[in-house]
Amino acid sequence: LRKFFDNLATPDWLDFDAFRPGVSAFHGNTQHILLAFICGVLVEGFATLISKSFAITGRVIHTHRRLKQNNRQLVEIFFPGGLHRDGDGFRLSIRIRFVHARIRQLLKKSEEWDEAAWGAPISAAHLGYAISVFSMRLLQYSVLVGARFDQEARDSILDVWRYAGHVMGIPDSILYTNGKVASDVYEIGRLCEPPPDEDSVLMANALINSAPLIAGITDPKERRSLTRLAFRLSRALIGNELAKGLGYPKSAGIGTLFLYRLDQRVRALLKAAQIARSENFSLLLQISAFDDSGMSYRLPDHVKHVRSSDW
Repeated sequence: LRKFFDNLATPDWLDFDAFRPGVSAFHGNTQHILLAFICGVLVEGFATLISKSFAITGRVIHTHRRLKQNNRQLVEIFFPGGLHRDGDGFRLSIRIRFVHARIRQLLKKSEEWDEAAWGAPISAAHLGYAISVFSMRLLQYSVLVGARFDQEARDSILDVWRYAGHVMGIPDSILYTNGKVASDVYEIGRLCEPPPDEDSVLMANALINSAPLIAGITDPKERRSLTRLAFRLSRALIGNELAKGLGYPKSAGIGTLFLYRLDQRVRALLKAAQIARSENFSLLLQISAFDDSGMSYRLPDHVKHVRSSDW
């Protein structure tokens, strides 16, 4: 382990100063980015063969915790200095690298994994595709729900995710270098993926249904209302074809994004900027908090989540 960290060199292209506009833009568009991340980016990621690893390990039942882990990494890498060697964004990205390696090892030994049909578990190709979705598609989806970025902020957000991907162990051969390459990787990956199957359907729907829990809503009526809204917004982002393939409830998507943006604009005008920033920060803490044990670096010791030690 010490040898691994001793040999963990920073890439020549790394420029921490280039992260500043992206960090600032993230915190100025928090609600939009989080919505795009949950209802667009993560859903699109689970609509691929990536869902197979969750289905076999049985982590579908822990979608709520998985979502908080994803949110936590998102928050930490966009915290000032978060990707420095002593930052929590760096630590979490390294943790994900170790978890991926361990689950990859466990799945390769599992009789349930069909490598001839699905390829290597948690492959470099899928990770390269995922980081392109997390970066470029996140920008695109965020704009659709009302976020605003100038070109400097866009480039900076891509730089943040590129380095996070590097720390997570994504090979340079599949890690994008700019927005154009990220878009190309996404398009090629989308063409190579089969249509969503029952595992993708299960993961995507579990993700959307967990949104009210993440928001801390316990009232049954409010939870149902928010879930319906999340499905409509997700459909508007990912498109009717993919939404249909994922078994989404039928709904009218026309005008959904416009009405949502209008509602958010009115709410913003009615609130003082300082109050809005305070609420954004509180939201970040709420939707990304881990359990009482804090940030764990333990790894699974069995391919089935229910038979593994806590991690």
